[in-house]
Amino acid sequence: MRSRSYRSWALSGVSVALLAAGVTQASAGAFGIREQSTEAQGMAFAGTASGSGGVSSMFWNPATVTMRPGWVTEQNLSLINLSGKITPEAGTNPAFARLGDSGDIGQGAIVPAGATSYQLNDRLWVGIQTGAPFGLVTKPRDTWAGELYGRSNRIFTLAFNPVIGFKVNEWLSIAAGPNIEYFKLTLKQAQITGVPFDPANLASARLAGDSWGVGFTAGVLVTPWAGTAFGVGYRSSVHHDIEGSLRLPGAAAPLGGPVVANLNTPEKVTVGVTQAINPVTRVNFGFEWDNWSRLKNVAVVPLVLGRAGTALPLNYKDGFTYAVGAEYDWSPALTVRGGVAYEVSPIDFENRSVRLPDNNRVNVSVGASYRWSEKLVLTAAYSHFFVEKGRILSGAGRDYNVQNIAFAGVADSSADIVSVGFRYVFGEPAVAAPAPIVRKF
Repeated sequence: MRSRSYRSWALSGVSVALLAAGVTQASAGAFGIREQSTEAQGMAFAGTASGSGGVSSMFWNPATVTMRPGWVTEQNLSLINLSGKITPEAGTNPAFARLGDSGDIGQGAIVPAGATSYQLNDRLWVGIQTGAPFGLVTKPRDTWAGELYGRSNRIFTLAFNPVIGFKVNEWLSIAAGPNIEYFKLTLKQAQITGVPFDPANLASARLAGDSWGVGFTAGVLVTPWAGTAFGVGYRSSVHHDIEGSLRLPGAAAPLGGPVVANLNTPEKVTVGVTQAINPVTRVNFGFEWDNWSRLKNVAVVPLVLGRAGTALPLNYKDGFTYAVGAEYDWSPALTVRGGVAYEVSPIDFENRSVRLPDNNRVNVSVGASYRWSEKLVLTAAYSHFFVEKGRILSGAGRDYNVQNIAFAGVADSSADIVSVGFRYVFGEPAVAAPAPIVRKF
């Protein structure tokens, strides 16, 4: 039994090992990452809180751990390909406008995620979900019109979320667990160190730091009758005391030094509904609220007296996502699915910067699952994100830079995501749990 347990946790950690080698990139509002389930991605993440994402739905609602009998693991791998360019417009300081656009700021990234559930008895389940809830990689050219506000931007996270689920009765399940999260940040931008200066030959200022933090997840799942599921999941904010360094190039020697910054990640509330239309067709609906408005001005405080500090004026707003999707069992071995989602970004003209030129988006997705055997199911999904163009205005108090040199531009971007995954059932195929009692209200 001990070897079984070890293998289960080892498999659930496969994605964590890969995360150490991968670079994450935002594909949800602001720097959030939603690619935690290939199955759910095929329906634009509609119904994730009601179990549309299989075992990996634990990311959105831990109570979905009770939906799979026996011992089951899922592993997912997503290739995120972001394409984007920032073009300077009238209003940009002429000395910098001549340096031209950003080039393609997009960076390809591979994002793993995984989840494992284990049924202890007819009422109790344990599970663990691993993945990257946040991430960002944008890399314009080093020399460009907006270099004073961004040369490279990286956010890397990984999270471990063990959960305990309890089936209260035939129609109600609850679950909760701690969320242990690692957060790493590295930002670079050009810096003017004296007068006269050459805009095409400026050194970089660099802010870097990392932190571990702990939050929690909780959820409830209701299956009032066969073919219907309703779920609500909650991911708490995680407080990070980021410790790192700020490097400011000087005439003789670099300035700056050790710094600290307090950052609170946004809470997430996800609501999902799954409804069977007939024995082979299901529709899913989803709503998600992310409390990005927690992130206002993030002060970067120096630990050495007399050294320079700075701030990250994020000033984000709340994010909202609405999704609908459906899946159809083409045959006993093949299921096809599709979905569309609209996301209201926490970033608009008032707070958009060259570091993260996000905007509202439409996600169109398709996917499929193939049952290779009674134990193994293979999944694949493809998504395209249509992102609205967004204007940017930095300087004059709108964005932090000691020189206050204006930059105006427009960002045009899109994203394509391809995901693959598998679900494996250990031991003999488990007997399906009894269907909920049909109730009339």
